[in-house]
Amino acid sequence: MDISLEVNGKTERLTVEPGVTLQDALHERLGLTGTKKGCDRGQCGACTVHVGGRPVLSCLTLAAAVRQPVTTVEGLATEDGLHPVQQAFVDQDALQCGFCTSGQILSAVAAVRDDVDDVREFMSGNLCRCSAYPNIVAAVEQARSAHASV
Repeated sequence: MDISLEVNGKTERLTVEPGVTLQDALHERLGLTGTKKGCDRGQCGACTVHVGGRPVLSCLTLAAAVRQPVTTVEGLATEDGLHPVQQAFVDQDALQCGFCTSGQILSAVAAVRDDVDDVREFMSGNLCRCSAYPNIVAAVEQARSAHASV
């Protein structure tokens, strides 16, 4: 089937089988390798992207069902530099092996935007094999402080 996805501000036209996930469409068909396939069961959060501004697990989302704009980690930075959450992850050394980082960052963007009370609870769907959790929480707090001062 022919589909059209708005990804990182650009319209992408693809021909996919009905069962192709958004994760596979992004990673394999569009070459956006920041979106990782971790568990392929919606349990690790490595595949988190934004659809319509909300974090979703792209491994559980059918590409053909997506009707709203998609943002991946590649779509966060601008020509002026890294997104504030990306910069906070660098500043707080919140990325180690990097496998979970893109999913962590997309969830963190939503946590900062929505000013969630319990960062640890909100981010609990994103697993980190390296156990960088204290640094990840510190990065979210840094980004939240920067966001609040804007």
